[in-house]
Amino acid sequence: MTVLDQRYDTQIHRRVTRTVMVGDIPVGSKHPIVVQSMINEDTLDIDSSVAAIIRLVKAGCEIVRVTTPSIGHAKAMGEIKTQLSLKGYKVPLVADVHHNGLKIALEVAQHVDKVRINPGLFVFDKPDPDRQEFSGTEFAEIGERIRETFKPLVKLLRDHNKALRIGVNHGSLAERMLFTYGDTPEGMVASAMEFVRICDNLDFHNIIISMKASRVPVMLSAYRLMAATMDKEGFNYPLHLGVTEAGDGDYGRIKSTAGIATLLADGLGDTIRVSLTEAPEKEILVCYSILQSLGLRKTMVEYVACPSCGRTLFNLEDVLHKVRDATSHLKGLDIAVMGCIVNGPGEMADADYGYVGKGPGVIALYRGRKEICKVPETKSVQALIQLIKEDGLWVDPF
Repeated sequence: MTVLDQRYDTQIHRRVTRTVMVGDIPVGSKHPIVVQSMINEDTLDIDSSVAAIIRLVKAGCEIVRVTTPSIGHAKAMGEIKTQLSLKGYKVPLVADVHHNGLKIALEVAQHVDKVRINPGLFVFDKPDPDRQEFSGTEFAEIGERIRETFKPLVKLLRDHNKALRIGVNHGSLAERMLFTYGDTPEGMVASAMEFVRICDNLDFHNIIISMKASRVPVMLSAYRLMAATMDKEGFNYPLHLGVTEAGDGDYGRIKSTAGIATLLADGLGDTIRVSLTEAPEKEILVCYSILQSLGLRKTMVEYVACPSCGRTLFNLEDVLHKVRDATSHLKGLDIAVMGCIVNGPGEMADADYGYVGKGPGVIALYRGRKEICKVPETKSVQALIQLIKEDGLWVDPF
């Protein structure tokens, strides 16, 4: 592609990755970007955990992560998996393993589809407040201890065709990485690559990488550097995107979108999570909205609506809500609600249907860019529904 072509290219070109199977869900550049989340319940409370996972699945979550801080929690995952299966749910489960987690990981790997480990905590030594530096010898010795500790888990996952997430967090880098690289994206990448190379040496490649940070600029830099480093060394593992500890409300959503959408627009990312301090199922709509806004997945109606102005002769906000309430259960349609005829037909772009103010109390309905009819505003929403029905695209809401 020439520089001139790139200037006018409106497509997102995803970084080419291998496909990693997480249960029955394929993750990688040949497949739709996957949406995932994590439950808040104590894993030992099996009934509550099962109910929480089902709520997420019903909201559209495709992979669910569950914390496993002990052997007891790891064993509980087996019963959770069984209960979900009995209820007809096959959603892939990911076990979250942290401090010195080899025994936990080996147990839980028997019950789940993917294990997530944090390189900064998997082999964890309490920081020494009197330490001034790590010598090259010490750095290498710790690296060898990590390899020997990590090896049994890699072999088990490899032999049972399970997946692994190497999940680096900016706030939990190992002490030797902090001394060597500082609290930087370079340290995050070095931490991940140490584990990637161990897996590669053991011929294990069902790997997904995450490089999360609570500050968006750090997150962006870490993911970009990780992708560039893997590409340079010939690794093509998928990336899981997220801004960790994003908070709640509008700002949490905006912060997550700023990080995730920016990388997706760069072509990076194969699975995403929006981490909100809210009920986990509230994360799912945000994920799908990010993907749809970039044209990466279309799972809901796309509404195009002008901001209104003095030319608008009806309450556009109220009308948009009425149109949305009547049609939001449909999938794959673009519906435009425009305040007036001046810019309406042009600004509707490629919408399938248009609802445009024609004059006081009068609405013009469009199929594509063609005006089909004029109707009184009081009957306009029902007329829009009828038009969709005539085209065979209507389905009754649940």
